Amino acid sequence: MKEKVVLAFSGGLDTSFCAKYLTEEKGYELYTAIANTGGFSQEELKAIEERAYKLGATKHVTLDITQEYYNKSIKYMVFGNILRNGTYPISVSSERIFQAIATINYAKEIGADYVAHGSTGAGNDQVRFDLTFNVLAQNIKVLTPTRDMTLTREYEIDYLKKHGFVADFTKMEYSINKGLWGTSIGGKETLHSDQTLPEEAYPSQMTATGEETLTIDFEKGEIAAVNGKTYDNKVDAIRAVEAIASQYAIGRDMHIGDTIIGIKGRVGFEAAAPMVIINAHKMLEKHTLTKWQQYWKDQVGTWYGMFLHEAQYLEPVMRDIEAFLESSQRNVTGRVIVQLKPYHYVLVGVQSDYDLMKSDFGEYGEVNKAWTADDVKGFTKILGNQMKIYYSVQNKNKK
Repeated sequence: MKEKVVLAFSGGLDTSFCAKYLTEEKGYELYTAIANTGGFSQEELKAIEERAYKLGATKHVTLDITQEYYNKSIKYMVFGNILRNGTYPISVSSERIFQAIATINYAKEIGADYVAHGSTGAGNDQVRFDLTFNVLAQNIKVLTPTRDMTLTREYEIDYLKKHGFVADFTKMEYSINKGLWGTSIGGKETLHSDQTLPEEAYPSQMTATGEETLTIDFEKGEIAAVNGKTYDNKVDAIRAVEAIASQYAIGRDMHIGDTIIGIKGRVGFEAAAPMVIINAHKMLEKHTLTKWQQYWKDQVGTWYGMFLHEAQYLEPVMRDIEAFLESSQRNVTGRVIVQLKPYHYVLVGVQSDYDLMKSDFGEYGEVNKAWTADDVKGFTKILGNQMKIYYSVQNKNKK
């Protein structure tokens, strides 16, 4: 009997080469799997399936994990207001972990001997796939032909042609990775520190030129309604925000950060829905959380985002952080009003029954209701005690 290998298959050049190589050169019984986290259309999934069978797959499966991706990742990224280096909503990189988990679970389900991926040796994804596979199935060996053989595009295309598979593998000027939580864009400009992407590189072009008011309702931190329409399925709510905000070319930026393998990485992205949702959520939290809730959320949110980006999703501390983040959201309920304009947006304000500004204690800069002038004088005197003691000692020692 032939040994079974499950290949994480996207239908691109690298995974197409791996499919043919693993069957022709290694003689494995090939199973291909694509884990869809919301970035593929039905037409694209069908085309990928057809390509897999042409390349020799015994069986191809589409693993739809979009809802799981929201429940186990996006929800907490919103709770934590996670923007890596204050910029990037960890779009495609957060998807890879869940694609890896789905792929290795399928490999275990069918009793595979090997699992394979097409990542090169120069990026983060190789670590995300390798680490997840190794943790969840230590008895299943990992195969990485593209990385191990250090192949060029020309070699892979020539190999496929020699083995009877011809397809349009023309290298596009820009590399696009589209997902539910944003789209990454790589190109010649992202390889240079002093350049940025041109307008035409972005998949979503601006089609709306006026202004528009968008309302987003949150319930315990989760998106619940868009422009007054309630969504039970949060994935649909995210797509609704994306459909509206992307028309204004909102959410474009360049991310520069540290890769898992130690080098600096630079990538462009567009993420209209994530950027609007995260910042709207953060504004609602400013009104409904205490100072120290916000402070500690900032700390653990930064750690959560870093660990998620660096393939540490399976580390148990991540479940502890998620529990904290979920607990913090019990009063994050209300509506955020957003004004959309070409290339940017304005957070107008919030409406919430939990708004801590709406109290009988006082109005900032206007009037105090729950304390007297003498109360403030006494409070200020005690508050300054430690500093007064410090400067008193310093003055004595100067003499």
